[in-house]
Amino acid sequence: MNNDRFIVIDRVSKEFGAHGKSAAVRVIDDVSMKIGRGEFIVFLGPSGCGKTTLMRIVGGLEAASCGQVRLDGATVTGPDRKKGMVFQSYSSFPWLDVIGNIRFGMRFRDDISAAEKERLAQYYLELVGLRGFEGYRVNRISGGMRQRLAIARTLAAGPDVLLMDEPFGALDAQNREFLQEQLVGIQKSEQKTVIFVTHDVEEAIFLADRIMLFSARPARVLQEIRVGDHIGTQRPLAVKSTQAFFALRNSILDVTRRLALQTEKIMLQGGMFPA
Repeated sequence: MNNDRFIVIDRVSKEFGAHGKSAAVRVIDDVSMKIGRGEFIVFLGPSGCGKTTLMRIVGGLEAASCGQVRLDGATVTGPDRKKGMVFQSYSSFPWLDVIGNIRFGMRFRDDISAAEKERLAQYYLELVGLRGFEGYRVNRISGGMRQRLAIARTLAAGPDVLLMDEPFGALDAQNREFLQEQLVGIQKSEQKTVIFVTHDVEEAIFLADRIMLFSARPARVLQEIRVGDHIGTQRPLAVKSTQAFFALRNSILDVTRRLALQTEKIMLQGGMFPA
């Protein structure tokens, strides 16, 4: 399999039936892209533009109306263990402690032994910085720690692709920045392919190898931004204070502000639809 085409999104469109209307509403319009193995791709665009719907199609949680998605050469027809998802809402299991939550992520793995599962549980506990909290119930740890736990549990399941839908959106600025930095390190060490959905421009720039900038609904790719060409490939937090970072942020913000105005008009005319 060509590593430059690990994920192929091939002319994908998506329509939803309008509530109380006969006409369907198109939320994604003829989107195509290729994603390489180990790339960190950010879908950036205004709320309601269709970026989350596209990510859900990649994950097999939604079916495309037209087109197809291929993962490692195979057509995506539904969810499976190759595609791990982390959502904005905390998805921990409250009846389990921290280490139990990570172990739960491996419950369907029959490719490794029980001893290997335990080794991986301890490895991912350490990787996300939760050593010392393994016996805590999830209602006794912070929101940021719960998101780290969700990432650890998802990685323990052994996915090829990590799909992340605004996972840090509910966190305060300090926790959000900490987890952004941690995610960069985890992605590099694990060499996972990541698709990350956000409407936060600074977050997109800091995380991404490439940003796919989407139009207002129906979603089309307006621009592909190779972030390394602007700020380099190393991502210490200090990069956020550089002139190159500011320049790229301001350039993208000019576009996203116009998109937000377009989206607001669409929402007023046609009502809210899935993001």
